[in-house]
This record gives sequence, structure tokens and C-alpha cells, in this order.
Amino acid sequence: MRKQKDEIAALRKRIEELEAKAKPPEPFKPEPYQPIDWTARMSMPPSALRAMEAVPDHLMRSIVKDHQGAPTGPTGTIPTSQQSSGGGSANVPGSGTGWAHETPLGPPPGVAQADRLMDEADRRDRAELARKLGKGEP
Repeated sequence: MRKQKDEIAALRKRIEELEAKAKPPEPFKPEPYQPIDWTARMSMPPSALRAMEAVPDHLMRSIVKDHQGAPTGPTGTIPTSQQSSGGGSANVPGSGTGWAHETPLGPPPGVAQADRLMDEADRRDRAELARKLGKGEP
């Protein structure tokens, strides 16, 4: 009887082993996404941090205060405190507004000289062509 119980126990153990082998593997479950923190475990010695304090606190506060009072219009516009209140008398060169004398529309400087040079070259080309045609050259 003891032999039979040992056989049954061995067979049960063998069945468990076979069932474990036949069981399909667990499906792959990736871990939840964690973004990479490139700055994790970064550190700097206190002496290096102190050396980086090149701008004193009072100066930084002053810069921030100046920025908060800056005009909020588009870049390059004249602040309202500098704009003239009518009349065009403030929009003249030297008044500090950034305005200059108006430039009349027309050909750029130097075009007249270039026109004269091209007219002379055309005259010479026509004279040379007339000479060649008069001599019967092709």
C-alpha cells in the first residue's frame, strides 16, 4: 500500500510538472510609461553654485521691475509717451522720435549715368554694324 501511495504521489507531481509546462506564458505587460528625467541625480558643489551668482539679487529685482513697466505693444513701435499728439512738428529729424525726411519716389542715384553709358555703347554698336554691312561682311 505504501508503494501505491508513493506511486500516486509521484504521478501527481509529474502531472503538475506537465501542466506547468503546457500552460501558456503570461502575455507581455510593459511597465507604465515614465518620461526620462535627464536631470535626475544631477548635482553641483555649493562652491560652483556660489560662483554662478554673478548678478546680485537687487540688480535682478531691478531688471524684473523695469521689464514689468515696459510697453506692451508690438516690437518696434514707438511708446505712447513718445508719440506726438497731433501736428507733425515732432516728426522731424533730430527731434528724437526716429523719423527722417521723406525720400521722394524716383529712379535710384546713378541710373542717369548708366543710361548715358548704355546709349553710347548702343551708338558705337550701331556704327560698327553699319560699317560691316557697308563693306559687305556677313
